[in-house]
Amino acid sequence: MSNLNLKAQAQNTYDAIVIGSGASGGWAAKELCENGLKTLVLERGRMVRHIEDYPTASKAPWEFEFRGTVPIEKRSGIGAARWGREETMHWALAEDEQPYIEEKPFRWFRGYHVGGKSLLWARGTQRWSDFDLEGPARDGYAVDWPIRYKDLEPWYKHVETFVGFCGSKDGLDVLPDQIVQPGFELSCVEKYYSEQLKKIYGDRYLIQGRCAHLTDPQEIHRKQGRNKCQHQNMCNRGCIYGGYFSANAATLPWAEKTGNLTIRPDSVVESIIYDEEKGRAIGVRIIDRLTKEAMEFYSKIIFVNASTINTNAILLNSKSSRFPNGLGNDNGLMGKFMACHNYRGKGYATFEGFLDQATEGRHPGHAYVPRFRNVYKQETDFLRGYAIGMSGSRRIDSDTSGIGHELRDNLLNRKYGVWGMAAWMQGEVVPIESNHIRLSETETDKYGIPKIVMSVEWTENDDKMTEDFLQQQYEMYERMGFTNIDVSDSGAPPGSDIHEMGGVRMGKDPKTSLLNKHNQLHACPNVFVTDGACMTSTSTQNPTLMFMTLTARAANFAVEELKKMNL
Repeated sequence: MSNLNLKAQAQNTYDAIVIGSGASGGWAAKELCENGLKTLVLERGRMVRHIEDYPTASKAPWEFEFRGTVPIEKRSGIGAARWGREETMHWALAEDEQPYIEEKPFRWFRGYHVGGKSLLWARGTQRWSDFDLEGPARDGYAVDWPIRYKDLEPWYKHVETFVGFCGSKDGLDVLPDQIVQPGFELSCVEKYYSEQLKKIYGDRYLIQGRCAHLTDPQEIHRKQGRNKCQHQNMCNRGCIYGGYFSANAATLPWAEKTGNLTIRPDSVVESIIYDEEKGRAIGVRIIDRLTKEAMEFYSKIIFVNASTINTNAILLNSKSSRFPNGLGNDNGLMGKFMACHNYRGKGYATFEGFLDQATEGRHPGHAYVPRFRNVYKQETDFLRGYAIGMSGSRRIDSDTSGIGHELRDNLLNRKYGVWGMAAWMQGEVVPIESNHIRLSETETDKYGIPKIVMSVEWTENDDKMTEDFLQQQYEMYERMGFTNIDVSDSGAPPGSDIHEMGGVRMGKDPKTSLLNKHNQLHACPNVFVTDGACMTSTSTQNPTLMFMTLTARAANFAVEELKKMNL
């Protein structure tokens, strides 16, 4: 029997294991496989192959039975997606798949399939600057990042070259330039807003939004089999052109071509196995989603990229005599200092000019106003700041009066209305210790894994920041001559706009952080965490580029450490 176990263990042993197949997990797989490591990627959801598993890609509205609306009888048992559309229902999560306990209201959006949320993300991508990385050190909230921009810059270039981003180079110290292809052109009302913003305020800028779309594919992208974005605006169905970046279109196939990749879908990770004698993690314990069979896989290094909340949960559930409170959790801080971005502030206004112009066609980008609050000094009664997403277009009015032929003619002969400009804040949430997730001591899910307890809420700082956005956005609209101004606080709970971060934060001191500057657990160095869980603070930028950059950097460090036999 022991010989059989040894044989089974050998068959299930790899150089590296990556937990999660999304944006960061795909990058871990790519870098490790390219460096010659036999790598196992574990994904709790089903297999999704690029192109062949996008059932609604490029479909026209009339190709759906109810033009995309989901009939009532089909809405049960599909969790948050019950309010979704048929175009994206294939990504829906079964209601009994992973129930969680909301100690405080929290919306948790998940992507349980190969590729994860890289198939569903909004694709906004901006670099961080030292203003972002030094924020905690300046105001004393959270802990200091153990890295600075100079540590990230070469890895930003590495990731950006492979992924392909579009946008503009703007020469702003608050938002470093990056490698970009031509961006999506601003509309006339956006250009007007940009000109007036700079003229009136001097230190505020509206620029092209930077996003993960190919507008001028390079040789590296053609080698991936990807093509130019077709402006279909159907991105979260899955893109058959590979016009936007996803793990399915880019990193996972690239890793697969090395011959070093094994992807195992339907693998619900229960915990990481720690060997007390060796003083290191040796593998991962899973439960097969379809058969409920428990299995173990072994490796020299482990990358945990299960998405922020699940990464925290897996580590907290990885208990041993050495780590009774979770793997690497000597200081008891794991799961704490959870944060996400604050999108509560919304704005809209109309503009009476430019009636001789109109937008033609569509594109998947938007305009962007980088952070302008508390950049060089503390100037408000709240900490940090916010960026603003903006989109200006000319309204097309439909006359739905009449019946029969009159109604048909009205709908077919729509008329242009006035120009409108939408705005939404993306605020930096300062992590606090009381905002946390933990594991239930009494309830488990259908796999026997403790349920996750969510205990995250907005703070007074978030309220003050939202109010400042509402005041500033109203003022900006008004000073530029916009009318019918409407600004409001949506009051949406945390998690409503994803971007969960924290819980396994990086830092310099093992007493106040869980990870070092290379994303290794202080107390278990062969385990790396490079998804949103590792984030020390949230900044105002969309975080996925940061996740991918930290992952590429950490994966190459891990390879070098393996060569030196340090892991």
